[in-house]
Order: sequence, then structure tokens, then C-alpha cells
Amino acid sequence: MVNRAIIGDTPRRREDARFTTGQGAYLDDLHFEGLAHAAVLRSPHAHAEIGRIDATGARAVPGVLAVLTSEDSHDDGLQPMRPTVEANVQTGEQFAFAPQPLLATGKVRHVGEPVALIVAGTRAQALDAAERVVVEYRTLPAVVTSTAARAPGAPQISAEVPGNVCMDWHWGDSRAADTALATAAHVVSLRLDNHRIVTNPMEPRGAVGSYDAARGRYTLFVSSQNIHGNRDATARALGVPPADVRFIAPDVGGGFGAKNFTYAEHALILWAARRVGRPVKWIATRSEGFLSDHQARDHRADASLALDAVGRFLALRVNSVANIGAYMAGGAGAVQTNQYVHLQGSIYAIPAIALHVVTALSNTTPIGVTRGPGFAEAVNIVERLIDAAARQCGFDRAELRRRNMVPATAMPMTNALGFSVDSGDFPRTFDRALEAADVTGFAARRADSEARGLLRGLGFAYHIKGTGGSPHENVDIRFDPDGTVSLITGTQTIGQGHETTFPQILADRLGIPNASIRLRQGDTDLIPTGGGHGSSRATYMGGTAIWRASETIVRKARPIAADALEAAEADIAFADGHFGVVGTNRSISLLDVAARARDADTPLDTYHAWTREHMTYPNGTHVVEVEIDRDTGVVTLVRLTAADDYGVLVNPMIAAGQAHGAIAQGVGQALLEHAAYDAQSGQMLAGSFMDYALPRADDLPSFHLEFTGTRCTTNPLGVKGCGEAGAVAMLPAIGNAIMDALVSLGVTHFDGPATPYRVWQSMRAATGRVSVTHSPHG
Repeated sequence: MVNRAIIGDTPRRREDARFTTGQGAYLDDLHFEGLAHAAVLRSPHAHAEIGRIDATGARAVPGVLAVLTSEDSHDDGLQPMRPTVEANVQTGEQFAFAPQPLLATGKVRHVGEPVALIVAGTRAQALDAAERVVVEYRTLPAVVTSTAARAPGAPQISAEVPGNVCMDWHWGDSRAADTALATAAHVVSLRLDNHRIVTNPMEPRGAVGSYDAARGRYTLFVSSQNIHGNRDATARALGVPPADVRFIAPDVGGGFGAKNFTYAEHALILWAARRVGRPVKWIATRSEGFLSDHQARDHRADASLALDAVGRFLALRVNSVANIGAYMAGGAGAVQTNQYVHLQGSIYAIPAIALHVVTALSNTTPIGVTRGPGFAEAVNIVERLIDAAARQCGFDRAELRRRNMVPATAMPMTNALGFSVDSGDFPRTFDRALEAADVTGFAARRADSEARGLLRGLGFAYHIKGTGGSPHENVDIRFDPDGTVSLITGTQTIGQGHETTFPQILADRLGIPNASIRLRQGDTDLIPTGGGHGSSRATYMGGTAIWRASETIVRKARPIAADALEAAEADIAFADGHFGVVGTNRSISLLDVAARARDADTPLDTYHAWTREHMTYPNGTHVVEVEIDRDTGVVTLVRLTAADDYGVLVNPMIAAGQAHGAIAQGVGQALLEHAAYDAQSGQMLAGSFMDYALPRADDLPSFHLEFTGTRCTTNPLGVKGCGEAGAVAMLPAIGNAIMDALVSLGVTHFDGPATPYRVWQSMRAATGRVSVTHSPHG
């Protein structure tokens, strides 16, 4: 049909015309009358008691409207923030946690924690006043690693969390794992540090809040990827019903998990607007983002894999500790008890799995999520173990994986912990990636590198992740009087191309021209609920709701079409946007039926909500080659090939773009990024782009990406989430490639960020020329 792009087509992103011509409307672009500006005074200490706060000088600064502290918030009945998940997802056992105050109360627990909020007529006035707030601190010892936090005599971060441990949990079959490890022909063990990172979305966090005193209602314009959930959490902090709070997210310049959960500023800005009687704006500086945005990873694991004499996996044991920062924020507890444990062992048949999972507080910025939370840590463990097993036991590492992969004939699979994966052909995808990467030609490429004085390594990793996020989603499809269709969703676009792909789904199901479909989202007043965007959920959850709502629309329209065509309903067929009488050329378009239905006061408008029972499981293999300079330790990523199974692709071009972005983020963690803290002071040592390196174009080779889709069986579209694979696969793939390059020098282990100095240290230590002094953060 003319002017219609459906599932599987590749129309260009319609939103790009707006963005590339400067017509995007991000938070800082919006205009508000009578605007005041806020600045957040943050703690300069990682751990300290607050003696007193004197705001006298700050209040005297011209233009200052308010200086607000925890005493004021307490007087106004504001409540601290609580985690979105407060108990172990598997067992229901409550976590030990301290609610996070909106403004520090009696104590600060990490550098960057909000202490006071200053509101003034201009941003400059607010910043000037912030410098005049006098806070008396009594500094306390700080701990920045999970090891230090759990050591005997460690400083207690919160009285509610004895020993700084939020959870200490055993899961799986310890007896079977112990027996296998004790009797196996081979046992391989590794300690792995999945180091902490800062996500750094291009658009910083921010909020503009107002309060309608006549209606008793708050409105927050916010850069967020989960407005309904954050609206509810903010309402709880304000002590009002969710209906009294409206969240609006205009164009959002990336989220990557950092904008998934609520922050103190959400409630603080709305509260300030009520206090001063004017709209109040706050936009984070990049430095504030480094210190206050939820960070990610920071996970240490001691893992052992048991194998029989021919290389079949017998058991996996993992003892892990997650450093979740100063507070249990957002879904940090759920990550460790749901995502992290869900697919331990990945796509391999491992009969016995035993886990010991600990979460610990530290005097660092709270951990949230980023691409692949929990799943990335689990995949890193097993993929690094397999390569170590191949080296230690003399197996071919590709063949060792093939020998233990669950075959397509055994799908759906259920792993040793009872979790199921519906679809996938892991051996086919794996072999396709290795073939596309020309692994057989690697020896010649290595010889060429060596001739140029460089080490060369080959690495690969198989990734898998459950996607779905919030289990609830809804859409509202409205046929407007002007002949267009409003597609209203509870999911959110934060750069993924939903303005293009969601209309493709609706055009596919209803035959409506894409140009007639308007995606409306990002406003809690538009639709009752919404799961936002996280865990690559939008196409699966929103798309399924669109599909099912479309079925309802066709069912509601059929009798109206039959009446219009003067035919029996049983003789009416629907295809390509038209109802027709079977065996004739008589037809009527769906949009004409919608107009008739509206005139008859029986509109076709349809709302559909649903709750998922399953997730989708995108998976695939990423293959990389690196070159390492022997003299400097510089690692260069020279080849990158991926074969990914994302099920049915709504728009292959957009899916490829999502894959490329995740790969870049994964490369960043593997080679460049590290949110490092000073062990004594708790100060962040990488608090700006002067010290924290993000990947740039010249850090990345050209990508060779192929799709090897198997249809997902848990949703009618057959789709699987496609936004996170590279961030899951790159750390183990590059880690394995680095080890492949360094093993000839006698290096026995390497993990963490592959910065030149750390690689150089490992090479010199292996050759006896220098001792390794870096210490991983756990």
C-alpha cells in the first residue's frame, strides 16, 4: 500500500528531521513565565556528621527566595525516598536499608549528597547564595569498596543496615555444586571485578516544577525515562496522592538507566515551587551528574566452574558482592535478586548452580542501572570462566562453548535455577558470528601485527539478557476528527526511534498510512499508567498492547463496516486498511468506518492494558580483535563482528542503531571508563571528562553486524528487546581478547578497565620487571 511502512521495513526515523534542524524540545529549551532557579548545595565529604547549617548569609544575597534544609522539609511533612523494590524478589525476605532523605539529615553518606536547596531569581544568584551557606561537618572515616565496608570495625554507614550489609543470600543447589566441584576432572576459578561506571547521558538530569495552589496540584517537566513510576515515588515523598502530581517529559536526550528511578530533586523542585509561589528550574551541571546520577556495575565475584574430562560443564559456583553505594536506590535490590540470578550459566547446560549473593553499602554514589543490569555481570562471569577453562585444561574455547550450549532442539530451555528461555538457536548464531569474523584468518592477522611489533588477541562472548522491565503496560488509540490517529503509550522514547517504529506496528495491523499516526507520550495525564523505558521493554510491551488493541478495533469496526456495505458480518474481510465484502469489489476504509462510528457516538477509540508473564531473551555472539602496544600498554580495538538474535525486527535500520550504541557503551567500560574513588577520603577521582574517558569515534572500528533472528514466542509480534546486547557482550569479549594477546607473556589474569597503565603493569609484572599496584574496586 502506498505511504505505508510496516513491520520489517526501514523508513527513516521521522523524528530526525526535527532533531537535525534544531527543532527538538529538550528540558532546557522550554520557556516558562516568572521562572526562579534552584541550586543544590552538596556534601563535599563522603562521610560526616552535620553539626549545624547556617543559612543567614545566603538568605541575605539579593534575589534569593528560599534556602531550604532538612529541617524545613521535615516541618512540611516531606518523606524520604524508598527503594522501588524492598524485598528479595525470589524469597520475599526484606532488605536491610535506610530510606534516603531528600536533604541530608544529621549526616552525609557520599560526596554529592544534597544538603540544602537554594532558590533565587537567577541561577547565578542561587549559586552565589549556595557559597554562603555555612555547614559544620565532623568528618568520619569513609569506605568506598564492598571489601572495606564489610571489614571488622568498618564505619557504620546507616544504623538500619548492620555491618553495612543489606542482604546476604544463598540460592541454588549448594550440595550438588559442592559435590561436582569436589569430584570434577577440572575446576577453574577466577576473581572478577566488574568495575563501576558513570552512564553520562548527553542531556543532564533536570526538572522544572510548578504548583497550582487553586487546584492543589504539582506539575514537573523532567528529563526522565520512567515518568509514571517516578511520579508515584515523588508523590509519596511529597505526601500527596499520585493524582495530585503530573509529570511531563519532553524530548529526552538519553537515559541509559540513569533516569530510570526517582531522585531527591524531583520532589525538592516541586516543593520549592510551592514554597516560593513560582515555577522553579534546576538543570544539573556535568559535575553534579558525576557525583549524583545513579552509577552502575561495581560487582565483585569469586567464581568456579567444574568440568568433566571431555569438557562438559558440571557445576557453577559464584560468590559475589555488589557495592550499591550509600543508599539502596531504585531497583538496586531487585537487580541482585532477579536480573543477576535469572540467567546464571547463560545459554549453557550446567546441571548445578550455587550462588552466594551479598549487597553492601559504601560511601559512594548510589548504584542504579545501566544497559544489561545483573545480566551483564552474570554473562561476564561465565564467558571469562570458559576462556580460562580452555587455557587451563587444553580445550579449544569455541568448541568448549559449542559442547555445552543448549541446542535449538531443546528449546524452550529451563536452567538449573528454574528460569526459562523461550527461543533461540545459540549454536547457529555462534557459528555465524565466528564465520563472519573470519576467525580462521586470525592467525595471519596476528602474524601481521607481530611483524609490526604489536600483540594481537582474539576474543568472543555469548550474551543473553531478559528484557521486559515493568510487567504492566497500556496504549490508547484514538481516531481523531481530522482523520488522523493518536497513538498514546505509557512507554517512553528517549532516543530509540519510537516515533517511527510504533506507527509501523499500527500501520502493519490496521493498514493506516504512517503519516496519519501521531505518537503521543511523555505525559502522565495522557494515559493512566506506564512502565516508561528500561530493560529494552518498549517494543515488546508497548508493541504487544498496540497489536492487541488493533485486534479489538477491527472487531469493533466489523459490524459497522457490514452495515455500511449492506452485507452480513460473516461476509466481511479486513486487509490493508479496508473492509471488503468477500467475492466483490465493494469496500470501505477503516478510517471511513471510524468516522461513521464517531458520528454514531460509538467511536472505535480503544484502550488496552496488559500484564506480561514472560520476558524476551535477545542473545548473540560478539567477536573482537585487539592490538596491544608492548611498550605503552595501549589497547586498540581493530575488528568487531556481531551476530544477534532480536527476533522479528520492526525496523532493521533502527535495531542496528540501537546495537551500535550498546556496543559503544560496552567498549567504553572495557577500555576506558572507571568511576574511581579515593580509598581514604571517599572523593571521586574521575569526576569530570578530564579524568573519565568516554569512547569517541576513533576508539571504535567499523562494526560488522548481522541478525540471526528466531521468533520470540512470548508476544504476538515475535520481537525481542534490542537495546543492550553490546553493553553485555563487550566487557567479556574484550577481556578475553586481551588475555589471548597477553598470555604469551605469562599474564594469567586481567580484568577491569584496560587502560594503558593497567595493561602495561600487567605485562611488566608477568615478565618480572614491575609489581602490579592497582587495586580493583569491589
